[in-house]
Amino acid sequence: MNHSVAIIGGGPAGLMAAEVLSKYGVKVDVYDSMPSLGRKFLLAGKSGLNLTHSEPFDKFISHYGDQKKEIEKWLMDFTPDDLREWARRLGVETFVGTSGRVFPVEMKASPLLRAWLKRLAESGVNFYLKHRWNGNLAAVPGGKNVVQFETVNGIKSVTADAVVLALGGGSWAKLGSDGAWAHWLSQAGVMVDALKPSNCGFDVAWSPIFKEKFDGQPIKSVILSFGNFHQQGEFIVTKEGVEGSLIYAASALMRDEILAKGKAVMLLDLAPDKTESQLVDKLSRPRGSRSMANHLEKTVGMKGVKAGLLREFISKDDFGNMEKIAFYIKQLPIPLIAARPLDEAISTAGGVMFESLDENLMIRELPGIFGAGEMLDWEAPTGGYLLTACFASGRKAGLGVASWLENRK
Repeated sequence: MNHSVAIIGGGPAGLMAAEVLSKYGVKVDVYDSMPSLGRKFLLAGKSGLNLTHSEPFDKFISHYGDQKKEIEKWLMDFTPDDLREWARRLGVETFVGTSGRVFPVEMKASPLLRAWLKRLAESGVNFYLKHRWNGNLAAVPGGKNVVQFETVNGIKSVTADAVVLALGGGSWAKLGSDGAWAHWLSQAGVMVDALKPSNCGFDVAWSPIFKEKFDGQPIKSVILSFGNFHQQGEFIVTKEGVEGSLIYAASALMRDEILAKGKAVMLLDLAPDKTESQLVDKLSRPRGSRSMANHLEKTVGMKGVKAGLLREFISKDDFGNMEKIAFYIKQLPIPLIAARPLDEAISTAGGVMFESLDENLMIRELPGIFGAGEMLDWEAPTGGYLLTACFASGRKAGLGVASWLENRK
């Protein structure tokens, strides 16, 4: 095919679109604003690259919420198993961890990225770094599009038969995803839902004493409940509030509650291995000369940050009532004030709405312009779900471009 495609964004979605298109003989140029490619991808793998998840497909797809039906279209064509096989063909073997999450044997993202970029370069893909799209995009005669980039040598205009936008969300701007594209596309008439933090922490109005004493402390083996959400895990106390895997799992629900009602309250079961009646029985034993702190530790194992949480949210009157303490150990309310800022979030919700996309991920208002990855209006929890869908969307967009170009011949 005698065509050229400009791909803006060198993360998993953009690179997967480049890989697909390179197999069609298309001239593929990848542009990225940073000095190197895949920076956020590398950060995701800093403490172990969670590539995907091994659970059954029906359960896997359930993690995509309101956009489940749209994401399923991508994943039916590029499943979590396909992603593992793709990595294997790059020389990266994977294994399933105890939680069902899938990791490279070496745990790191860098070996996979290096092998991938080498294969792309060998297939003819060209990379242009320090090229930041400035929002200018125009159709020209012949059905082509012109995009402009800011470079170290000034403004550069590029003409291509098709363009794939894979610009990421709005978190971790220092790694290249600053969300500036949302305003530019909105001005062009594209339907864009406002970007919101996803997989994020939350502010809590800790007392100065609690904040100073427990900042950075992990809270392990608790059940977080919020509406219909109930999950066991752990999270971390920060000076600002709470963050960590268990918080991220419920973050979309809690964020939306705050946006709708101005506040949200999560419930914690601090002793999942004990019933409330068991706690009452143990706490009602004679305390003698022991302090309440010692009594809580000796009878029900409440100490450290968990005991601190009880002190933080139980009134002085209730703290003398063993039945009330037992009740709160099983469902301690933690008021959340606000989600942490967008740039601190692991990922973002919002973006180009599916109403503005056709079945090939082409933007209806901008013929020849396709979208992929996190900049589309979907979200998913951590655990491999984000990365898997980013890869799959890049593949979907690449195939969509190839089909569109072929039909124009």
